[in-house]
Amino acid sequence: MKKRIFLLIAICALSMAVAGCSQMNDPIDSSSQGFWNEYIVYPLSWLILKIADLTGNFGVSIILVTLMIRLVIMPFMVKQTQNTKAMQSIQVELDELKQKYPARDGKSQQMLQKETMELFQKSGVNPLAGCLPLIIQMPILIGFYHAISRTKAIAGHSFLWFDLGAPDPLYVLPLIAGVTTFIQQRMMTGGMASQNPQMAMMVWIMPVMIIIFAINFPAALSLYWVVGNIFMIIQTYIINGPGLSGGTLVSGHSGGAKR
Repeated sequence: MKKRIFLLIAICALSMAVAGCSQMNDPIDSSSQGFWNEYIVYPLSWLILKIADLTGNFGVSIILVTLMIRLVIMPFMVKQTQNTKAMQSIQVELDELKQKYPARDGKSQQMLQKETMELFQKSGVNPLAGCLPLIIQMPILIGFYHAISRTKAIAGHSFLWFDLGAPDPLYVLPLIAGVTTFIQQRMMTGGMASQNPQMAMMVWIMPVMIIIFAINFPAALSLYWVVGNIFMIIQTYIINGPGLSGGTLVSGHSGGAKR
């Protein structure tokens, strides 16, 4: 039942994202129709415009709205980070079970699943708990991305050394976006990346992709990525504590079992 609920939520989130992507080049305003536009993208666009009217600067508005969005979804992100830490704390035991039951036949596979679930229950770890918050927050983050891209008033303003509607001419924001994405990914995955080659690869691939996107996309989006990443880095550091700098970020090992 849990798997079915998770799959249903995932399909809904994916459908919303695909529907939004098909309208990426359409300006957003009060006349825009559809659930995605009326209840997610336009309210965020409206908020950006209102705060820009109050502050007199669209760059400041994007920063403030990014922080507001991050604060709203912070409980979900805290849950996701805590679940990641919990998974790290039993990673050694999970690896031992995989060695004990290599799942080369049906009986071995059944025993691996059985003892893995018993370990999850004993440790109070829910393997789905880290995925559900991600699915819940994704429509909000994608919607904010759309709001920035489709609010045409943003393109005609500047902030600091760059125009919000054009790529950063000095490539400073793309580089900061890439570096902060790497730090965030490393902190979030922790020792799990060293145990999972695919996850370790994504830790490096994601920052490169963000840099490439940020070089070609309007600087307003790069600003959004940078502010969001810095917020996540600070949040993850606060949740994980000072031990992070000596473990997860630098050495790549969580040390969760020792803590």
